[in-house]
Amino acid sequence: MRNGTSFLGVVRGMTTPLSFAVTWDYRCPFARNGHEHILDGLEGGAEWDVTFVAYFLNQGMGTEGQNTWGDPAHQSDLFALAAGVAVRDRFPEHFLAVHRSLFTARHDEAADLRDRSVVHAALARTGVDADAVLAEVDAGWPAEVIRKEHERCVEELDVFGVPTFVVEEDAVFARLMNRPGGDSALARSTIDRILGLIEGSPELNEFKHTRLSR
Repeated sequence: MRNGTSFLGVVRGMTTPLSFAVTWDYRCPFARNGHEHILDGLEGGAEWDVTFVAYFLNQGMGTEGQNTWGDPAHQSDLFALAAGVAVRDRFPEHFLAVHRSLFTARHDEAADLRDRSVVHAALARTGVDADAVLAEVDAGWPAEVIRKEHERCVEELDVFGVPTFVVEEDAVFARLMNRPGGDSALARSTIDRILGLIEGSPELNEFKHTRLSR
């Protein structure tokens, strides 16, 4: 696992890429689905080198020219994402557990990630020093890191959402409808299939079911 400072130039494997980057914002249910596959795959022994890249949905979904970075009305929506970045960059040994915990808080527990106590509890249950993490968030640098990563995604790769998978200079938004449910084999095959399509089918620009099967 790497931070988001060098998400371009990841290495392709012989058949499927072993190294890739992926964007996230904890509030998106499809990011939760995709990242759970990654987390379960890694826990099951998948030999992926994953770079986790922060992307702020408020800025990405705003009107053209909108600047949410300095707008007080949007700062609370950055809070959990900033906590994730703080752990990724200062306490990396805890990142995967914290990553899962913050997604769980939002989507399984329907908790409000703008609430400091909610984020503190999600951090603390993973064993990381929650007070130390939030002190990093309060210092302000994680928000600046998020802005840099987000803007680089947009400027260099035209990224528009989460989760977007990046292999070298190929960026693909992939919306998964299922969760792996702890099935590491399913998780690995799902992510490998996405990576294989990125590498092996560059002509496939969009593939979307018109109706859900369930």
